[in-house]
Amino acid sequence: MKAVVRLSVIVAASLAATVVTAGAQTPSPPAAGGGLQRIAYIDVQRVLARSAAGVAAREQLEREKAAMQKEMDSKRVELEKLREEIDKKGALMTADARRDKQEQFERKRRDAARLADDFQKELERKESVLLQKVLQEVSGIIERVGKERNYYLIVERRGAGVIYASPEADLTDEVIRAFDQANPKGPAPTPPAVAPGKKP
Repeated sequence: MKAVVRLSVIVAASLAATVVTAGAQTPSPPAAGGGLQRIAYIDVQRVLARSAAGVAAREQLEREKAAMQKEMDSKRVELEKLREEIDKKGALMTADARRDKQEQFERKRRDAARLADDFQKELERKESVLLQKVLQEVSGIIERVGKERNYYLIVERRGAGVIYASPEADLTDEVIRAFDQANPKGPAPTPPAVAPGKKP
């Protein structure tokens, strides 16, 4: 889903900008013989892909998308039937009747196009709400892990432009485990939106 990918990139950038100075307020002395071992990284894309909350968010978005697609399919079938009626019976219609049918078809086609655009915007809004909720929760988990483990700095691997990092510095799986323990059921569902053109 293009919109999910695009928003995930935005989320990664946002995480890199907001999370990652765990333990910066009260730094602890470096571990014996360690020095720079107090720096770690996480891969927020992996957190979103593998954590229970990230999976639940994607599944909820897929359900929303499927419901919208079902309605769009219904509009498409309606347009196809109307086009078929014009093609098959148009020669037998009066000029006025044919023109009315053609105008009806164009009106329905424009309405369907507007509805598709409204659905796309609504889907992007829902994605943004869900992913930002996951982001906020992940940020808190990362800060907690950083403080518990006395890290000076935790960076987001992609957003920070990391060229090389030791696997031992990767806290992603630990963050996913902590995140899943704190959010076993995933994010709370967003309230259902009123379909465009319908009254609540």
